[in-house]
Amino acid sequence: MRSWFFTAGHIREELDAALKTNTDIVVLDLEDNVPPALKPAARTMVRENIPYAAQRGKAERWVRVNDYSTGMTSADLDAVVIDGLDGIILTMVRDAHDVCRLSDRLDELEHDRGLKAGSVKVCLLLETAMGVVHAYEACTASTRVKAAIFGAVDFTKDMGVDQTPSAEEQSYARSAVGVACHAAGIVAVDAPFLNYQDLDAFRENIRVGRQLGYNGRMILHPDMIDISNEMYAPSREQCEWAKDIRYTFENEALARGLAAITHNGRLVDTPVYNKACDILVRQAEIDEKNAG
Repeated sequence: MRSWFFTAGHIREELDAALKTNTDIVVLDLEDNVPPALKPAARTMVRENIPYAAQRGKAERWVRVNDYSTGMTSADLDAVVIDGLDGIILTMVRDAHDVCRLSDRLDELEHDRGLKAGSVKVCLLLETAMGVVHAYEACTASTRVKAAIFGAVDFTKDMGVDQTPSAEEQSYARSAVGVACHAAGIVAVDAPFLNYQDLDAFRENIRVGRQLGYNGRMILHPDMIDISNEMYAPSREQCEWAKDIRYTFENEALARGLAAITHNGRLVDTPVYNKACDILVRQAEIDEKNAG
């Protein structure tokens, strides 16, 4: 879940272009990328495009639906919960009640349509002050929830502040969502970076976000996908370090009944070993995806 590329789900040409990228997840959008007057027609188009997308490329197929305050969520779900859909992104999540409401409806739709129970995953868009305050309880409200996205644009709007290049106004909320995701054991997805032409600044923004615990990115322009995939994956140096730590700890510590050793002048104990194993598992998942 390193890259989530959002595209207007009702425009086949844009979907075709999205499916030719290396994005981990392609998001067929029913929200901001669709004008209000075209929402009903877009539902039909997205429904038709989900099976089409499932036959093309390696990316998972998710749909972003409109939030409950719009009165359109139910119609969106009725249209798109079909075979081939991997997940739903719910916008403007306020609290656990929103998540439970969605999960209950997905239970009904899966049952009625002969889909495997629990097969449709959920990602939360936490983009209001209320959503940030209730982030952890929302992230743990259903086992369907696999990821959450920090929505900086709507968050700053909700707070009544300007969104600035330095992002100082986002620092608390961005950190809080990252912490909530890791506490809940789900993937933390960072907010979209709007200046898609400044790729150096994008890289720096990812570097900061990774230090806050983010594992992937909401992407609005295809030029950002490969950078996102690269920077949210373990580096070659990290993988080499992890292999060395795993081999050394297993053969020089565990094999001798020890829980800590000194290696290359640094202490290597169980938490360090576990971190190395996590890196290698993450890289193995990426290799499997790339080979699929």
